[in-house]
Order: sequence, then structure tokens, then C-alpha cells
Amino acid sequence: MRRIGSSPFAFPEFRGATQRLILANLAAFFGLLLVQLLAPGAAAQLTGLFVFDPPAFLHGVLWQPFTYSFIHFGIVGTLFELLSLWFLAGFLEAFHGANWIYGLYASSVVGTAIAAVLLYAVSSALNYPLLPSPLYGCFGGIFGLLVAIGVLYGDTEFLLFFTIGIKARYMAIVYALVTIAMLFGQQRIYAFAQLGGALAGLLFLRIAPRRGFSFLLSEKWYALRNRYYRWKRRRTARKFEVYMRSQGRTVHFDGNGKRIDDDDPKRWN
Repeated sequence: MRRIGSSPFAFPEFRGATQRLILANLAAFFGLLLVQLLAPGAAAQLTGLFVFDPPAFLHGVLWQPFTYSFIHFGIVGTLFELLSLWFLAGFLEAFHGANWIYGLYASSVVGTAIAAVLLYAVSSALNYPLLPSPLYGCFGGIFGLLVAIGVLYGDTEFLLFFTIGIKARYMAIVYALVTIAMLFGQQRIYAFAQLGGALAGLLFLRIAPRRGFSFLLSEKWYALRNRYYRWKRRRTARKFEVYMRSQGRTVHFDGNGKRIDDDDPKRWN
């Protein structure tokens, strides 16, 4: 695995996927604040629609796994989340690019929601219902980013709380232990969901292409398009062969639809 040396605390450059993710979260945060000022009732309805509520999701509100991460409450908590997102995503983007960051972040956010649904469904099936605990904020995506740094750049040293030097792998372990301890408290769904985001981040590291799923999909799309164009060229070549035979002449084309010059001994097949 790739390793780099210790690094002093410094926020990465604000650009690319990191910039777009933070600006999207900020826009959602201030948009919700504005709606709360103008129409508090509508704000409550919007919040109920876009936070992740496992019972609502199981009853057909299928967009919530993709929207809850943009819902934030409280200036201090939002500031901490977005600064963490800036630091972690910016650090990784410098080595892996924007598409990879989008894939890792989205996988962790959706994995967080899936873990919450699984815990709710299992607890209900076992007649041990949990207190409703809607999820909001990008904590799951942040945990996935942190785990990725711990796995890929575990020897990198950061400043915990701006004062204590700690290697990335140990920082991820400490965060995971705190989250596991929370499983024994009142926020079981919240804690279990965070662990789901971390697991989704690990799975992404194991199965994702080096440049992200979006790059892979674009490569597949262009390959499919090129196969279609080659098929059209071969079909046109066959029609032209038939036409030329009707004119008393014989021409040949290779498997790529290129004309073969029978008089050229150096031709390519």
C-alpha cells in the first residue's frame, strides 16, 4: 500500500470534488435556515422528507439515503462536519482525484443508511424495537474518508485536537472504538450506522477501480459505442460488397470493415 511520511496540520487546497461537496452542503444548510425563517411549518415537512428515517424508507421513501447527508442542524456541529470533510476529502483527492472521492463518499453515505435499516429491521423482527432516531448530516461519509486514510496512509501523522500528534491509523481506530462504545448507549442506530459507513468505505477500497466507478462506467460506455460503430461499418461493407457484385466487380473487406486490396501483398488483415 502507498505510504507517505508525517505531515503537519494544514488544510488541503479547496478545489475539485472537495469544494463541490462542501458547497452543496453549505447551500442545503443555509437554504434550510432560510425556509425555517420564512415558513417554519414547511421547513419541518422538508426535514421529515429528507432526513433518513428507517421506517419511512421501508414504506417507500426511497430518496432518503441520498438526501439525509445534506441536512444539518446547528452551526457548531455543521462547522465541525464540513471542516472534517474539507480536510479528509481534500487530503485524499490530492492522490486519487475527484471521481474516486465521489465514489468513496457516496458509498460511505449510502452504507450508513443501509446499516441503519438493517439494525432497525432486525430489532423489529426480534421484538426489540429501538427508539426512532432519524439520521442527518455527513458523518457517515466522513467516517468512510477517515477509514480510507487510515488504511492507505496509516503512517501519516496528524494533529488530534490541533495539539496531539497521532498517526492516521490510530486516529481511525480511536474513532471506531468510540463509536463501538456508543452502541451500548441510547444512540445505537446512530453508532451502528457510522460503523456501516466505515465498512462501506473499506469495501469501496477493495473493489473500486483505481480511478473510481464513474471512470469505469465512462470507459464501458465508450467501448460499447465503439463496438456499435464497428458493427455499422461492417454492415455497410457487406452491403457495398453485394452492390459491387451486382455491378460485376468483386471487393473484399476485413473484419473491421476496411477494404482489402487484393493486389497489395503487404496488406493488413
